[in-house]
Amino acid sequence: MTTTPPADPRIEAVAARLKEAAQKRAEAYAPPTDWQPIWKRPRKPKSIKAKKAELAKQRKRLKAAGVRRFYGAQARRPRPRQNRIGSAAARRDARALSRMRHSNAWLW
Repeated sequence: MTTTPPADPRIEAVAARLKEAAQKRAEAYAPPTDWQPIWKRPRKPKSIKAKKAELAKQRKRLKAAGVRRFYGAQARRPRPRQNRIGSAAARRDARALSRMRHSNAWLW
């Protein structure tokens, strides 16, 4: 014959406190009822001042990129020209010599 132990009021009080704390935690971590993911929220319109500041920043960034591009091209300014080898015959000879150098014909 098994008997249940008498209900200890201290244990019951601790259990009640634990349940209450667990309930509070669940409420704290649950998303609010009117919660929406950030990509579905309506956009907050920017003020004119913020818009102008953003555009000024963008202009500055693009201008700096243009300057970098310009000076990058200037660094390569003395480009190799096609007319280094003047005549077509000399160019043909140079091409033939290059082909010989890159082939394995000398092994024969």
